[in-house]
Amino acid sequence: MNRRMLITAVAALALGASGALAQGAGKPMKITLNFLAAAPNAGFMLAKQMGLYQKAGIDLTIEEGKGSGTTAQMVATGQSDLGFADAPAAMQLRTKGAPVKIIAPVLQTNGFAIIALEDSGIASPKDLVGKKVAVQPGTAQTTLLDAILASNRIDKSKLDIINIDPGAFVGALLEKKVDAILGGADFHSIQIRERGFKVRDIFYRDVGVPTVGLSIIARDDRIKADAALYRKFVEASLQGWDAARKNPDAAADAVVAQFPSVKKAQVLAQFDVVDKLLCAPGASALGGVPEANWSKSFDLLTQYLGLPKDKPIGDYYTTELLPASAPACP
Repeated sequence: MNRRMLITAVAALALGASGALAQGAGKPMKITLNFLAAAPNAGFMLAKQMGLYQKAGIDLTIEEGKGSGTTAQMVATGQSDLGFADAPAAMQLRTKGAPVKIIAPVLQTNGFAIIALEDSGIASPKDLVGKKVAVQPGTAQTTLLDAILASNRIDKSKLDIINIDPGAFVGALLEKKVDAILGGADFHSIQIRERGFKVRDIFYRDVGVPTVGLSIIARDDRIKADAALYRKFVEASLQGWDAARKNPDAAADAVVAQFPSVKKAQVLAQFDVVDKLLCAPGASALGGVPEANWSKSFDLLTQYLGLPKDKPIGDYYTTELLPASAPACP
């Protein structure tokens, strides 16, 4: 074999090896999270660390997001193959013509809550009567307050509702300038507990407002083009979430390993809330929101958040990509 033939043979072998490596790495996919890496999206990081996506033939990139609305936009415009976004945000974008669909609700109910200090005496929505309640205008928590009041037959005029800037929101409660705030149990409540205060969370889902929470979303055309790939992604993700709920410590380590700026203690603290949201009451498996919850979400969103009624709730989500062997709910 002369020198030229030897070089050609070596090059061919190298090309074949690199091709095999590329093939072994799987199909590149990117998911954009709802926000910064934390417990509410930790299952994806643990699934990746466990090699579940690689086993499914997927080379997954996980990037942090800037809010559910922005994440849904990135999926709609094809900048991400998948998104992790609050279901109502994705549904509202779809009404504007964006081809995004919910393929697997991970947090089957939202983490919205009426948040009060434990010594406040507030244990139910009716206890808000005559109390000062802080809200942030424009948020879903604030808009859905009317739904909570209606569900619990409370006259809104009997509450002292105060608009407060986000920067002063938690401080107003701790300084007892207000009696309760409407926020996120997986965010505001964690901040309060970190400061040494005991908190009582009254979850919206438990008082008549069980809207579907953070969900995996994708474009209609990409799902149609390779449904098998998206089905494998969902299956691997739900396995990762099952592992995360069983071992939050390992999930927190996976988050920190992939996003070093995150504090493990904060992720673990958030898991106390996240674990409550993975399965809605009556759900049989991860990713499988009961039909009654979808219907209730649709009623609430059309009545209070301006979602149009021209399309049925079934237009916004699909259950066809959920695995038959999805991890069971407790």
